[in-house]
Amino acid sequence: MAGLMWLRCILGPNLQRIHRSPDQTRTDGRSARRGWNYQPRGLERHTDSILGWASVLWSLSYYTSPLLLCYLYRKGYICSSKLVPLSQYVGTALVCLLGVACLRGWGRWRNPEYLQFISILEETRNNHTTNNKKKLACFDFDFKHWPADFSWKDVSSPKSSKGGVSLLRPEPKHRGAADTVLSSVRTLPCHILSYAIAHSFGRRMLYPGSVGLLQKAMRPMLQQGQARLVEEYEGQRNKLVACDGNEIDTMFVDRRRDGGTAGKTLVICCEGNAGFYEVGCMNTPLEGGYSVLGWNHPGFGGSTGVPFPQNEANAMDVVIQFAVHKLGFQLRDIIVYAWSIGGFTASWAVMSYPEIRALVLDASFDDLLPLALKVMPDSWRPLVTHTVRQYMNLNNAEQLCKYQGPVLLIRRTRDEIITTTGPEDIMSNRGNDLLLRLLQYRYPKVMTDDAVTAVRRWLAAGTQIEEESVYTGYEVDDDWCLSVLQSYQTDRETLFPWSVGEDMTLEGRRQLGLFLARKYMRNFETTHCTPLPISEFRPPWKL
Repeated sequence: MAGLMWLRCILGPNLQRIHRSPDQTRTDGRSARRGWNYQPRGLERHTDSILGWASVLWSLSYYTSPLLLCYLYRKGYICSSKLVPLSQYVGTALVCLLGVACLRGWGRWRNPEYLQFISILEETRNNHTTNNKKKLACFDFDFKHWPADFSWKDVSSPKSSKGGVSLLRPEPKHRGAADTVLSSVRTLPCHILSYAIAHSFGRRMLYPGSVGLLQKAMRPMLQQGQARLVEEYEGQRNKLVACDGNEIDTMFVDRRRDGGTAGKTLVICCEGNAGFYEVGCMNTPLEGGYSVLGWNHPGFGGSTGVPFPQNEANAMDVVIQFAVHKLGFQLRDIIVYAWSIGGFTASWAVMSYPEIRALVLDASFDDLLPLALKVMPDSWRPLVTHTVRQYMNLNNAEQLCKYQGPVLLIRRTRDEIITTTGPEDIMSNRGNDLLLRLLQYRYPKVMTDDAVTAVRRWLAAGTQIEEESVYTGYEVDDDWCLSVLQSYQTDRETLFPWSVGEDMTLEGRRQLGLFLARKYMRNFETTHCTPLPISEFRPPWKL
């Protein structure tokens, strides 16, 4: 029995923090859930440090392996006479690390806190009951060892299959059979190069949060954020299994029992390309009293996999299924809130689940391609275009136009990330293009050339004073615009696109275009990464 427990301690996960049970109270009677960081004893602490440095060196060697292999080849080390001694050194190092791991297991076995944790973990694996899950939730540890709480297989969803959920694909070019074969042969090197780029540095440039070294550097901050969500907000951590097998790390804060109207609404948060729910945009709706469900991209934090569009959509699908079937929310009670690149999964969600109440996109863009072309050499344009369209096609605007519900776009007026020239050129902000694409789809008869010109003038305003000056310069009558839209909605089918504005004067179209632009978009005078205050977060306008 003791030998089995020692083996579990050797193979067990790292324990970072112990949360006080929510049933415990302070001496003054007030509810509390303050925890403490797990304190390993001397032997465990030193051996854990050695294994940690070994992990860092392995990560560095992995990311620098192409350069390292080239260097070894040029020095003549890639040959049997050199590789045999090298393999002996590596084998010796592995044996030493195995001994260090055994010593760490011994140190854990002598620590009563770790023994209590490993016993609860094993009991939960064997019998995943609510009571055992509640006990396990008092510990923060390596998430890969956390038992699964929900799987896509638990419900029968027509959108999910082992092949993944459906995505909008670029339309193929129509050619003859002979041309297709010849073109495939001619473009084969481009396909190979695109695949190599997308699966090497391309994906890591697009989603730097998936890089292991960055996550190691951010680990103290993430652990602190995790503790705050669990101990201050009584957050519930869950592991979801998507249809591609990826495990998705989620955090749910339930405000329904607080009695407020906001708590009955669930806000699902989609983070940016280096964002984690522990320190990300979850905090904004939490301050507003909403129930909140945050999740990490595949490859981020405790989530497994890599964040390609298909994996992202698969993850978003299981998150929504979990919210509906396990947490008990109706789709009409869900608002999807996304920051930056999270707009892709958010727009996919509302496209695939049109019953969702509303969508809020903060500092998001219409399409990845213009932003990718901005950071790559002009000579690479054909290769970048092919790579993005085939492997990283984040077509937010196309997906957004499939949604019929309320939408709010938040534009950062000094955004330095989603502009194609620089933060000083507000007209290069791709949020402008997202707004125009949406308005032109929903109100095509209103958004004629004159109305688009007027909206562009309004978008060029960098401050609230300039924005108001443009608005009043066109003498927009809000009451008249509202009455026109309400009259159209009452008399006709309300599905977009609408034909309102068909018999309207140029002045009327300009006024209506500006009125709609101000309803669909709000400016926030700051940079890309500034946290959004709760004063700027609100449900979208609904007619």
